[in-house]
Amino acid sequence: MLVKKTFKFRIFPNQKQIQLINKTIGCSRFVFNFFLGKQKQKDAYWFIVEEMKQNGQLPSNNWKGGFFNKYGAVKAVRQLKEYYPFLKEVDSISLQKSVENLADS
Repeated sequence: MLVKKTFKFRIFPNQKQIQLINKTIGCSRFVFNFFLGKQKQKDAYWFIVEEMKQNGQLPSNNWKGGFFNKYGAVKAVRQLKEYYPFLKEVDSISLQKSVENLADS
């Protein structure tokens, strides 16, 4: 018979750690929403061009939007830190993981 054990842990962070946790969550949400907005904008361009093609204003839809590129977005996080310096205060792995979560969704 196989016995499964579970462990329950609780952490008690101090005030400085609570602040860092909240910053990390907020910055991860910012990066996720930033790249989600870029993808939605790219999709909107494709739909606009497709509608113009159906109305006869354009001969064909040559807009190549492509899918979300996870590796390109992870590299773009570095450039994003130059424009938004508050992203430098948190761990870069958490920001990269939010990009991976977006790619998985």
